[in-house]
Amino acid sequence: MDIPKDRFYTKTHEWALPEGDTVLVGITDYAQDALGDVVYVELPEVGRVVEKGEAVAVVESVKTAYDIYAPVAGAIVAVNLALEKTPELVNQDPYGEGWIFRLKPRDMGDLDELLDAEGYQEVLESEA
Repeated sequence: MDIPKDRFYTKTHEWALPEGDTVLVGITDYAQDALGDVVYVELPEVGRVVEKGEAVAVVESVKTAYDIYAPVAGAIVAVNLALEKTPELVNQDPYGEGWIFRLKPRDMGDLDELLDAEGYQEVLESEA
């Protein structure tokens, strides 16, 4: 499993990549692999204010539907509209073109409460 060291992770398999004063969010390689072929992504509404841990999007695969949670509190400032036509980008490039939404955190310091790559690896090992 690919776990880039340049971002933060949640125990629910989201990643958060700080970029300036915003955070790009998607699901991990592990999560997309467990889901199987993604067929639809329900994107959040731009402008929506969310709390940490709140379900904000849904990824549907041939196997199941999977809630995507906000890794930190903030406002949704962008969504990946490419996923409306090409939801399989989540499978093909979960850490790049398959990002799901961008949010402006209420407090960038909240990222420090998330897992680093090593901590996320430990979560995966404990689930195995």
